Amino acid sequence: MRNITLIIVAFMVLLLAGGMAFLAMWEIPAPSAPVKKVLPDDRFPR
Repeated sequence: MRNITLIIVAFMVLLLAGGMAFLAMWEIPAPSAPVKKVLPDDRFPR
């Protein structure tokens, strides 16, 4: 039983490390369209 638990924990650690490495190396493309939004003056304190 202890052997199975050790294998499962090792698999989870490897899966987590692989996911972190994937996110660290993934080059997410920047938005290509500019974002323009008009904020009314009433939303800001004077």
